[in-house]
Amino acid sequence: MIGFTNITEEAELANTQPDTKLDIQALRAELTGELLTTESAGYHECRRMHDPTIDNRPGVIVRAASAKDVATVVGYASRAGLPVAARSGGHGLSDDMFVDVAIMVDLSLLKGVSINADEGTARVQAGATSGDLAGPAHAHGLALTTGDTSSVGIGGLATGGGIGFMVRKFGLTIDNLISAEVVTADGSILTASETENADLFWAIRGGGGNFGIVTEFEFRLARVGQILGGAIVFPATREVVRGYVDYAPDAPEDLTTIGELVLAPPAPFIPAEWVGKPVFLTLVCWTGAIEEGEKALEPLRKLATPVVDIVAPMPYPAIYNLTAEAAVPHGNSVRSLFQREISDECIDKMIAAMPAAKAMMNMVQIRGLGGALAAVPAEGTAFSDRDARYLTTVIAVWADENEDATPHRDWIRSLYDQIKHEASGVYVNFLETETYERIQECYGENFERMVELKRRYDPANMFRFNQNIKP
Repeated sequence: MIGFTNITEEAELANTQPDTKLDIQALRAELTGELLTTESAGYHECRRMHDPTIDNRPGVIVRAASAKDVATVVGYASRAGLPVAARSGGHGLSDDMFVDVAIMVDLSLLKGVSINADEGTARVQAGATSGDLAGPAHAHGLALTTGDTSSVGIGGLATGGGIGFMVRKFGLTIDNLISAEVVTADGSILTASETENADLFWAIRGGGGNFGIVTEFEFRLARVGQILGGAIVFPATREVVRGYVDYAPDAPEDLTTIGELVLAPPAPFIPAEWVGKPVFLTLVCWTGAIEEGEKALEPLRKLATPVVDIVAPMPYPAIYNLTAEAAVPHGNSVRSLFQREISDECIDKMIAAMPAAKAMMNMVQIRGLGGALAAVPAEGTAFSDRDARYLTTVIAVWADENEDATPHRDWIRSLYDQIKHEASGVYVNFLETETYERIQECYGENFERMVELKRRYDPANMFRFNQNIKP
């Protein structure tokens, strides 16, 4: 195990070999960006994750200002025999993503977004967020299916797959990736695409941070201006959830929805008499003609008399107003599973769990999949769960970072244990620090190829503070 002592300007980083050192002064001199140690101003702010309950303290943080900065850090770390962790948006769920014993590369300064309106493409640096891209793209009538919260970083989202608000029409974020700039474990800066380093391109599309640090993406954008978006809130009954489950993955592909069993929050659009009661809140994003969207929503609206219906035409970036609360730092814990079918028994257990939810925003989220996501062969990218019809996630959210998380985690585990027998896989971006078997579940038959590529691109497992594939 590699460990840090108190690192100051002259301090050394040591591992089990006493002669292993990192010359901090020399490294800093080669950087355009900023190098922070534990005693630097701004260190504690920079080390924080979106989940403030993750309280790890890297010995060195490098706020990279370019791909060259990232390559310089990786080169130094490689020669010193030290591991490297990377962060883009900081939404990662695993404690291992931001560990005490790594040099942490912070990509948050790399926020550049460049739109080529004529080509319908975008170059997006890895520290940009979903919100950073949505506005500039919309100015040209363009959009990319990205995270369902504006603060989700493109770097982590895309390398894990990217299941977003338009996934049924335009596929995963990675399905729209043309090329990527990747810093590999030997400090090289490579371009990965279908025609250049194609095996690396295959691996980074779903393989997380295992194969290198992606510093820039080139995406193909979709022609999307106005959408039909918003939320329809229903009473939380088996009939409503069953109806949603039966319709969502087979609806017209322009319709992507996220259903949430939740205790109704004190939002302005929720009637006061419903606050705190179990509801099924359905987030809606329709990307086609508005009139056709209204027809596509009819089967949902007929499930029951809505508590409230706030679906209306809007510019695509406005969809993030619906999830603005999730962009605020908070404690959270999740368990996810892909499902090919959802039984009535499973629905009953989900509904029965809601009165025992330990916080207002503890929820069961069901995303109807299919559509364009399923059109790509499972072996086409590292992301393999193309035939799943649903992504089900049990989520706990609490605002106070000092709150005892045990009741929330217990609630999640209890419900997850009751429904996990229906799982057909797991989404790598929704993994916490879990077992190696769970990581293998993310990739199915693609796993052996990923191990082989890990041996080729990162044989020493420098990039191991993630949902790690061991070489």
